[in-house]
Amino acid sequence: MTGTLYIVSTPIGNLEDITLRAIRILKEADVIAAEDTRHTQKLLAKYDIHAPLLTSYHDHNKEEKAPVLAAKMLDGKNVALVTDAGTPGISDPGYFLINLAVDQKISVVPVPGATAAIAALSISGLPTDSFVFEGFLPSRHTARLKRLEELKHEKRTLVFYEAPHRITNTIEDMAAILGERKAVVTRELTKIHEEAIRGTLPDIRRHLDAGSIKGEFTIVVHGATAEPNQQDVNTVEYLKNLMLHRGLTKKDAIAAAAEELGLPKKDVYKESLKL
Repeated sequence: MTGTLYIVSTPIGNLEDITLRAIRILKEADVIAAEDTRHTQKLLAKYDIHAPLLTSYHDHNKEEKAPVLAAKMLDGKNVALVTDAGTPGISDPGYFLINLAVDQKISVVPVPGATAAIAALSISGLPTDSFVFEGFLPSRHTARLKRLEELKHEKRTLVFYEAPHRITNTIEDMAAILGERKAVVTRELTKIHEEAIRGTLPDIRRHLDAGSIKGEFTIVVHGATAEPNQQDVNTVEYLKNLMLHRGLTKKDAIAAAAEELGLPKKDVYKESLKL
């Protein structure tokens, strides 16, 4: 008989946020595949878990390691897949091993638990009846603006992850494209320095300028509404962003906005008269 691939959720910060079932599965597994074995070892030590084999599985070795793990499961071994924090397969390379296991007819079993996106959404105070998880936006500025343009008419609540070195630029771009929407930015959820920054996107941008940029961030943004002239407001904010933060002249900002937003230059010029 083949073994089983268990997708085991682990704490996103506070080590107490783990289920009894997750502890049992980790104790019983033949192999624990971890994103960072040193990080996972701290969790295992806390709960007195001694895995027969603790091995690394991450984005840089997934193509070589996934077949090795699949072979062990085909040989009857049970593998528990964990990430550094949260649920494997959510914005991490777990999907690669999961797809391989599915192709090989290996049973894949979820062991649910913490996920930063859901934790942030649950305390956001924004609509939760319908939402969309976008993961990480593109790191390149132009690509990020393009994706935000594609999302600006999305009516569902938007949820993103972001790294500390990009959080300020990302919120700045969101303010330019999405306007003064309500949003919540969380960092270090369940940890000692847990913080939830609430307000409009421009408010949050100013808060980040004045504070410390540390930790992993989750961004929750209100979906699009039917407010009239929302596109006009966004174009004006975009122009402000180009002039204030990129140092462009008004003329250059109009040209850049027209190109980056995919709008006729004459329309952007008309909006610039509102500045």
